[in-house]
Amino acid sequence: MKKKFMLIVPMLHQGGFERVCVATARLLEPYYEVYIVIFSAMDIAYDIRGLHVIDIHMKSVEGKAGKVLNVFRRAKRVAALKRELGIDIAYSFGPTANLVNVFSGMGLFGLTGRPGGGGSGRAECPEIWCGVRSYMDMGNPRLLRLFCRYSDRVVSCSRLIQRELEERFSCRKVCTLYNPFDLETIHVQSQEAGEKERLPFRDSARVIVSMGRQDDVKGFWHLLKSFSLLHEKYEDARLLIVGEGDFREYWRLAEELGVADAVSFPGVKKNPFPWLALGRMYVMTSINEGFPNVLVEAMALGIPVISTNCMTGPAEILAEDFDAVSSRQEYRDADYGILIPVMDAQKNLDAGQITEEERKLAKQMERLLTDGALYEKYSKAAEKRAAQFSGEAYVEQIRRMAEE
Repeated sequence: MKKKFMLIVPMLHQGGFERVCVATARLLEPYYEVYIVIFSAMDIAYDIRGLHVIDIHMKSVEGKAGKVLNVFRRAKRVAALKRELGIDIAYSFGPTANLVNVFSGMGLFGLTGRPGGGGSGRAECPEIWCGVRSYMDMGNPRLLRLFCRYSDRVVSCSRLIQRELEERFSCRKVCTLYNPFDLETIHVQSQEAGEKERLPFRDSARVIVSMGRQDDVKGFWHLLKSFSLLHEKYEDARLLIVGEGDFREYWRLAEELGVADAVSFPGVKKNPFPWLALGRMYVMTSINEGFPNVLVEAMALGIPVISTNCMTGPAEILAEDFDAVSSRQEYRDADYGILIPVMDAQKNLDAGQITEEERKLAKQMERLLTDGALYEKYSKAAEKRAAQFSGEAYVEQIRRMAEE
């Protein structure tokens, strides 16, 4: 009899751990019965056809008291689903889902058995796996202590997060599970004809691409200012930032920098890969990450990347020996891409103030535009590295974990 997996995620709008949740479901289907539990079906951005998705219709609410009550309402419903479906392993993605997963297994809602106690077979209280998907999650020690104590396994998306959980919280049941990538699908979807007809900047050979939601943690004001310097020298250079948000403040900044005609913010795309494939390079200016999926997705398409050496993920993706570079804030030609220091986290939308670090990023982008040998080196290295993050390796590790 196949084991039953429950994957818990608040929503399936565009985002890193949402993508990983859907990918996990598809990869596990041949081996397990898989259910995705979501709290709200608003703004679903991923292809969930053929997947067993259960919407419990409990979207987020305002106010501290309302939020606390909502966690327990969700936990009660999830506990009932675990019992009704006979779930063996419940794997949650992100702090909100982790809280619901933990509370649903604490004996408050009819499930028996000690949370975090493990067990074999179909116990009434299934195994609880909590996913720590971002380095920003490390800023809430109370939640992390709760997850470490009351889960059977804490799943991190980077070795650096794993190390910190072990050292700061004495967590001995933490492991690193790198995000999975369907490299063949990325290539196929990047050639989707319907999308390609709607792409901007198709006639430019100097398109810089970045992706992410409109959030200060992405540091997009740095990218815009650096791009404006590049555009002064190369008038055919273009910048494409794909992601959720209206980007109104960045539109204004682009206008004040004099590059509005050379910049596009097309919003969320269900299939972002044709947009990604436009890039001569991919540039990431994040202040923090968990495991930046889009770096690997860009590399899978042979696109050279420049990334801040932020917590966490870029050093592990772009360098063979991540320990040697993870804490080094310098400009480094790493094994698989270019690492740059993390830039100022304080947002500055003044077009008249361009920092030295933004000037240095512009120089790194210019290197990739003009140095053909460097471009070819990192294009080939990118594809080679991306191949190491296959879905097959991901599934094999989950299956080992599920049988332990």
